[in-house]
Amino acid sequence: MAVQELHRSTHGGTCTCDDCPHGAREGHRRAVAAFVEKRDGLAAGQGLPAAVACSVGASRQWVSDELTLSARGVADRGREAGHSWLYLLSRRAVLAVWIAAGVLLVAQVATALGTGWSPARTAGLLSALVLAALLTVAARAQTVRGGLLAPLVGEDNRLSTSRAVHCAWLLLTAFAALLPALRLAASTSGSERAALYAGLELTRALPLLTVLAVTSGVAVLVRRVVAVRILGQRLQKLPADRPRGADLLTDDAGRGSFPDAQYVLVATVTLAFVAVSLARYPDRLPQLPWSLAVLTALSAAVYLAAKYAEGSRPLVLSVVRTREPGELDGAIRTGDDIEIRGVGFVPPGAQTPEMLARLVVRIGTVHVHVPLVPVAGGFSSPSDQVLTVPVPVDVEPGVTEIQVVTAAGVESNRCTIDVAE
Repeated sequence: MAVQELHRSTHGGTCTCDDCPHGAREGHRRAVAAFVEKRDGLAAGQGLPAAVACSVGASRQWVSDELTLSARGVADRGREAGHSWLYLLSRRAVLAVWIAAGVLLVAQVATALGTGWSPARTAGLLSALVLAALLTVAARAQTVRGGLLAPLVGEDNRLSTSRAVHCAWLLLTAFAALLPALRLAASTSGSERAALYAGLELTRALPLLTVLAVTSGVAVLVRRVVAVRILGQRLQKLPADRPRGADLLTDDAGRGSFPDAQYVLVATVTLAFVAVSLARYPDRLPQLPWSLAVLTALSAAVYLAAKYAEGSRPLVLSVVRTREPGELDGAIRTGDDIEIRGVGFVPPGAQTPEMLARLVVRIGTVHVHVPLVPVAGGFSSPSDQVLTVPVPVDVEPGVTEIQVVTAAGVESNRCTIDVAE
């Protein structure tokens, strides 16, 4: 039903309703702009009710609650825009596949003007049409999830580098195998068939098949490693609103990732070599040099090792009482603010306001949501190294344990403090 409504919609790009792709994206942009304006205004002290303006703790809590509600609205708009973007992408990806087949036809016609049309060109065109038809059928089955993009999207709703590299090798290998198969179907002489069979020998295709097996194994192992580390609370993973092309070269926080970038770079270079070899000798499988196959295997090993080593649990190093300028030093009492210092409180992908608002500090048996403290351009708390929370009146005096629970649901180590009466 949602797909039918998206298909029937004729709204323009400036609407904000949820039943068309353009409206969902425009609604998300407007929601983000409204949230930024509200955050910066509250950071400057604008819009505070008179009832809470006289109390620092009450005003901070009110501001945090208002920003949390607004952040949830922005997140909902972001998810709607993500679903609409996937639907549009599924249609455009199919169109791009057929455009690529048309470009191949034009290129073959242009190169055949001087030498004439050959059976190899016919086989290449038919192979492209067969693959395009198969990809179109597969895309139609996953229209809502992105069509051709669906097999490349991981469980965290991001593009998977390992899956993308393996699918690229798989498509090129399938195209290279279709060419001699179609030539065999149209061949008449025994010598031509013998030459085609010789081009399919295992000794020739072994480097290519080795690379295909390595990339396939890496794609499977990466999924297993990530799942095991998440279950063991050694890796924090949060879903994204939608997959982006930059996911192939960056980590979950959007920062450039060397292991991903080098894996994509090496795969692109070797794929280009295989494509050129296939264009020069279309009657046989591309003969990939063992040096390039070993280079691809080394690049895959670096990528896999990086996936195994990434991630960490949140760690509380110390807890101190915060003091305003001019205030006397003293012990921690109920009503005071405490500063929790450590690392890993905001995992990659949790920098959005909605995820920041999900941070919780367990003080004894009391769960305290970390308040959002806005400043111009962002938030001063929470951060990846420092959390500032008040000690509720429900906390009993005496030795109390403190533990941080991140937005990914991972618990930190326990740290004890002494709450004075």
